[in-house]
Amino acid sequence: MRILITGNLGYVGSVLVGHLRRALPEARLVGYDAAFFAHCLTTRDPLPERLLERQHFGDVRDLPADLLEGVDAVVHLAAVSNDPMGNRFEEVTDAINHRASLRLAEMAAARGVGHFVFASSCSVYGLADATPRRENDALNPLTAYARSKIATEEGLRQADLGEMVTTSLRFATACGFSPRLRLDLVLNDFVAAALAARRISVLSDGSPWRPLIDVADMARAIEWALTRPETAGGRLLAVNAGSDGWNYQVRDLAHAVAEAVAGTEVSINRAAPPDQRSYRVDFGLFRELAPAHQPRMTLPRSIAGLRDGLAAIAFADAEFRASPLMRLKVLDRLTEEGALGNDLRWREGGKAP
Repeated sequence: MRILITGNLGYVGSVLVGHLRRALPEARLVGYDAAFFAHCLTTRDPLPERLLERQHFGDVRDLPADLLEGVDAVVHLAAVSNDPMGNRFEEVTDAINHRASLRLAEMAAARGVGHFVFASSCSVYGLADATPRRENDALNPLTAYARSKIATEEGLRQADLGEMVTTSLRFATACGFSPRLRLDLVLNDFVAAALAARRISVLSDGSPWRPLIDVADMARAIEWALTRPETAGGRLLAVNAGSDGWNYQVRDLAHAVAEAVAGTEVSINRAAPPDQRSYRVDFGLFRELAPAHQPRMTLPRSIAGLRDGLAAIAFADAEFRASPLMRLKVLDRLTEEGALGNDLRWREGGKAP
């Protein structure tokens, strides 16, 4: 089985490569990435990419069709990957997350690729009432990032993708340790703040709901989507990927981290205006379709993995929100230095860090 992974040099891809090498040892893994964040390593272990058959560098908007020859499955992770980046680069977010994704899916189908896995997001539900959101519930995107995910899902429904089995995994908010860790994610941020300053400051009143999934369990879900038969969900499927037990209020996450990092205080801004990004998610369909690939991580294990992984690299940066571990900061620096244009393309003469 030959698998093309776009965005493999990122937070999720760096974990996924190792997981697929273990789970599918005979698979031939090929990476394709623009390398914006290739240097953002948070491990002393060997490069995750050593496990690939080949690494290609390039913009997903320009991915050459011949790279899909002989490919059995595509995992499409490449994206402008969170709300702050989506807001800063709104038009580019649509171009990369939506239009380039549809182009890639159509090219894959035309070349006989059997499975296409798209990394979507539960953020498509936006502001919702207390009822956990199911796949057929109304969508209420609040950001350019969420809108781009919905647009891609809708485009996949309308496209002629032939016999290709296509899965949109609506992932809960990612968390957990990775060889290329991001700290612009709620749980990861809390653990970093606890280690660096022994203080977690919750800017909201702590009441918003967030569904979470550890990056290791994201990799398990992707493995399932790569191999699922059409009978498990149909030829075209959008499914919430996560676990009902991982719906948490933000204040509960903060207190759980404080329990795991001795001496940490929690400050909650109870006077803050309501945070509109609040939703719970029902993961029943994923549980029904993928019983052997359900999340295994627990919140304490994810927190411990982050704590111990950061400790192993002697993390103590109280100013981490201005560091390369915040993905928007990397893009801002590269554009300010002229290496990237505002269209997030490498400029002639620019170079990857």
